[in-house]
Amino acid sequence: MDESDETYSRVKALVEPFNKKDVAVTPDTRFQQDLEWDSLTVLNFVAEVEDEFDVLIPVNMQAEIETIGELSAALDKMKA
Repeated sequence: MDESDETYSRVKALVEPFNKKDVAVTPDTRFQQDLEWDSLTVLNFVAEVEDEFDVLIPVNMQAEIETIGELSAALDKMKA
């Protein structure tokens, strides 16, 4: 498992407690359209991700990230 696979696995695990609709999670899963998260859920999830990866995700970056795969790629870039 390379680093990007590990990042995706960790992000996917963080999504699960917030996945109230039991949507099948893939790299293409969209936070708003597929998981139907509201703004409070997004804020709570971002806090979990920031704690897990010890990063701060800028608000403008949050607005651009739509899928789990995009989030994983952004986290890999932040760690590089």
